[in-house]
Parts: sequence; C-alpha cells; structure tokens
Amino acid sequence: MEWLLGGDPAIRWQTLRDLVGAPEDEVRAERARVETEGWGAHLLDQQDASGTWGGTVWKPEDRDATDSVVLLLALLGADGDRTRAALDRTAAGVDWGEEWGHSPFFDGEVEPCINGRVLTAGAPYGHATETMLGKLLDTQQSDGGWNCYAETRDDPGSFHSTVCVVEALAAYRDAGGPTDVAEPLHRGQEYLLERGMMRRRSTGELIDEGWLAAAFPYYWRYDVLRGLDHLRTAGLPYDERAEEAVEVIARQRGADGRWTLNPPLPGRPAVALETVGEPSRWNTLRALRVLDWAGA
Repeated sequence: MEWLLGGDPAIRWQTLRDLVGAPEDEVRAERARVETEGWGAHLLDQQDASGTWGGTVWKPEDRDATDSVVLLLALLGADGDRTRAALDRTAAGVDWGEEWGHSPFFDGEVEPCINGRVLTAGAPYGHATETMLGKLLDTQQSDGGWNCYAETRDDPGSFHSTVCVVEALAAYRDAGGPTDVAEPLHRGQEYLLERGMMRRRSTGELIDEGWLAAAFPYYWRYDVLRGLDHLRTAGLPYDERAEEAVEVIARQRGADGRWTLNPPLPGRPAVALETVGEPSRWNTLRALRVLDWAGA
C-alpha cells in the first residue's frame, strides 16, 4: 500500500478510494491533482489548439491520437476545470472526417470497439450523446456481445468489442444518462460470464493465451484483468463463473506482493506510464481491488 501511495496522483486517489477506504474529501483532494501533476497533466499539455491529440482523431499504428488519449484521461480519473475545458475543445473542434460524414467526435463512427471507448471517455465529462448510445445499442449481437466485424446480428460477439461497450454503457449509466441501459448492459456482462471471462462457450477451450497477461493502457484489447475490473467497477456482486479468471490473476502475484507490467499494444504511446517487465502500480492496484471484490 505504501508503494502504491508513492505513485502518480492517478494511482494514489484510486488506492485511497478502493483499497484504503479513505474519507471522501481526502480522495477528492488527491484526485484533483491528476490534471495538474504527473501523467494527467502531461497528457493535457499535449492537446493542440484544434482539440486533437497527435493531430488526428484516430491512428491505426500509434496510441497518441485523440481517441486513445481521451480514454486514458478518463481511466486516470482526471476531473476538473482544465480537463473539462480540454474535452469541450475536442467536442467543438474534432470530427471523424469525410469518411464518416464529419460526424462529431462524441457522436462516434460505426465500430463498437471505437465507439465504446469514446463513450467511456466522454460520459464522465458531459459528452455522452444519445446518437452514440443509439449506435451501440443497435449493434448488439444476438448472443449479447458486440463485434466490429459482424455482418449480421447472428454473427458471434467478440471479447475485445464487448468489453469496450459494456464499459461504455456502465459509464453512461453512472453519468446519469436518460436512457435505461440495464438490459443491454446485463446481456453484455452475461456474454463474458457465460464464457468464464476467457473461454469458448461451445468447447470450453481458452480463446487466447495472451488474455491472461494484463497490460495498461489496454486501448481496445481485452484481457482477463480488464474484464474482471469492469464487473467490479460496474457494481456486480461476485459471480462464481469468474472464479477461474480470479485465480489466474491471484497466481500472477509476485513474491514481493506485486504484479508486473506485460507488453501493451505496439505503437508510440502519448505518455510512457510504466516499464514492461517491472512491478506495475496499475496492475497491482487493479488486481488487489479485483481480489477484494471476489473475497479472495
């Protein structure tokens, strides 16, 4: 705990809230520092006058574009006048370009994995649009998941797309969005739980060995720790169908009590948070609160 509290303000305020149980005013004061110190301040410093990061709304090869940065700001918990002004600037000046009819940034494009991340980023700051929500609700698959590459409603869902959208629906709900999203959110979470957070429903086989290795930031990529932390954050009670996934996380704890950082997606990040292969405050914080949620 002492080591976690020696980290960036983004780590400290979440440690105080989720693990220490500190008084609300202490948590709020620490959170206010995210936009003026450390990672959060560095990200806000990089926004250009037009409202973008990296000069573009999205990049396939790097992680310093607007869609990735606004999500990271939300995950850090940046919350204050400076952050809200930055996202207001994005809302006013950034769109998805000619390919998508110059759709405003927070109205999204067509892929649920991208749209989910944008709604997750925008909802805490008053930029949860009903246009974006409608796009997500209209693309839920019959099995309860989402899939950026689906051609029909009966195509199978994807863990990657689904986790992006269930995070978004929970963020929209928690921000006081006027549309009731309880049923589609529940179906999406059931999609994950019915598959034990990592296995094929049809055969029970592990879908991807890489999902056992947690990275941060995770962008569009699913992994077991991300899925479990979503269930905890969304307020679900522990479900025994997540037991194997929780055990995977517990086994990865090092002898020093910490979890290490696994390689993130390739590409240039907007800010280097931690060192791959070294003890990770992000993974340790998230793993500890997941284990606490699971009673483990």
